[in-house]
Amino acid sequence: MRDFHLPGRSPALATNGMCATSHPLGSLVAIQTLQAGGNAMDAAIAGAVVLGLCEPQMTGLGGDCFALVSPAGSDEVISVNGSGEAPAAATAEALREQGHKDIPLQSAAAVTLPGAVDAFCAMSDRWGQIGLEKLLAPAIHYAEAGVPVAPRVAMDWADDAGNLQGKAREWFLDDGVAPKVGTLHRHKGVAEVLRRIAAQGRDAFYTGEVAEDMHAALTAAGGVHTLEDFANVSHLTGTPLSGNYHNKELLEHPPNGQGAAAILLLNMLKHFDIAGMDPFGAERAHIETECAKLAYDARNRFVADPDHAAKIAHMLAPETAERLAALVDPNRAMPCATVISEAVHRDTVYITVVDRNRMAVSLIYSIFHSFGSGIASDKFGILMHNRGAGFTLQPGHPNELHGGKRPMHTIIPGMLRANGRLVMPFGVMGGQYQSHGHARFLSNITDFGMDPQSAIDAPRCFYEAGDTRLERGYSDATRQALVEKGHHVVTPGTAIGGAQAIQIHESGVLEGASDPRKDGCALGY
Repeated sequence: MRDFHLPGRSPALATNGMCATSHPLGSLVAIQTLQAGGNAMDAAIAGAVVLGLCEPQMTGLGGDCFALVSPAGSDEVISVNGSGEAPAAATAEALREQGHKDIPLQSAAAVTLPGAVDAFCAMSDRWGQIGLEKLLAPAIHYAEAGVPVAPRVAMDWADDAGNLQGKAREWFLDDGVAPKVGTLHRHKGVAEVLRRIAAQGRDAFYTGEVAEDMHAALTAAGGVHTLEDFANVSHLTGTPLSGNYHNKELLEHPPNGQGAAAILLLNMLKHFDIAGMDPFGAERAHIETECAKLAYDARNRFVADPDHAAKIAHMLAPETAERLAALVDPNRAMPCATVISEAVHRDTVYITVVDRNRMAVSLIYSIFHSFGSGIASDKFGILMHNRGAGFTLQPGHPNELHGGKRPMHTIIPGMLRANGRLVMPFGVMGGQYQSHGHARFLSNITDFGMDPQSAIDAPRCFYEAGDTRLERGYSDATRQALVEKGHHVVTPGTAIGGAQAIQIHESGVLEGASDPRKDGCALGY
């Protein structure tokens, strides 16, 4: 239990239903959907679409989604891949010939087909109860009436408004300026698109006037997308990847998501006495960071479109983790994981809902970088993601850009089982951080006995672009000890990631936890 003398957040407790998201309106809409007769799937989709209005820098209809779904009365988990493919005419060769070494972030070349709407409609049809018209009604209302801009959203909006270009600046800025806290943000173009989807389903988005609007914007920006590409968007369903850490089974979305990296990282951590370390000390931060470097190197080598990710079994093999863990020096930071691990490898919004019947949904929905590509369609203002930047231009790489392929994705929903029983849907937002975030969250719970809210609240570290990034929750002594081990320690400008979780107790009580790094909350009834 937390110290009530200190700032903090208590978990939400309820029995009939629970939702946790990064924005209060998203959580409220999900709970209202449950109370109106919807199930967890209806509530998850309804809340997610509202989040696209509350946090447009994070997500929207022009993005992708992934979900893990556990139907009512079952501990089975099904993966749903709502990520779009590259347009058929896209080639890495064309971008290399233009002199690019990477795919430009704010370009039409970075825009793969948006897959979320197709997945939402399919999941509603397969698992939902109330239909698109009812579950989209709250989002249509908020798109027209407006959503007050929340503090964290306002900060992100101001920081990244420069990513918006052309017509997008008219849709998402007020006279060229990012809206301030409390300003109402309306999006009548999205309201109209949602009305059409509610009435006609996914074809209202992928064919006809809405598709033509998106296609025109991308063509004007130099894209090679066709209307046929939009019409052909389709989701995938499958079986999650599975790994074990102590007494918990971690279920992760298969490629093209990066969930395999979370399992690999945890498999490496098994070779160290993490539970015997100070949870906020330098020893744990060092070991975790060094293992993460190696896990992310493996991710960058092997995670790709499902039809091209042939080495995932190698990533998940216990002997791979053992050999990689042996490369970690407990006293010194490695300078370059790519070179060090060569011998072993030769051959971002989140919502979770649980309903009274214990259907559980873990859903993540994103436009990748803040405001995605920065390209929005003229008539309806659909902001296009830049997930194509997840491809590489390296010839022969499994994740090389090619028409019809899905890129490596950073967004990953998670679920935990214990003794075969589903005990917790959860997710950690934060772009590249997500695999590391999943592993740290689970380690906090199993190694240190933290409850979900405490595990989320705990300070985070993450290695990226040569820097070991430590949140301000770490002590100066920890920072200095890491510097002495060779880390280039920095304090990130914004907090690292954001997490949500719902624990399903055997007693029937639902315990919701929500990250204070975001504006949201867990709500139950």
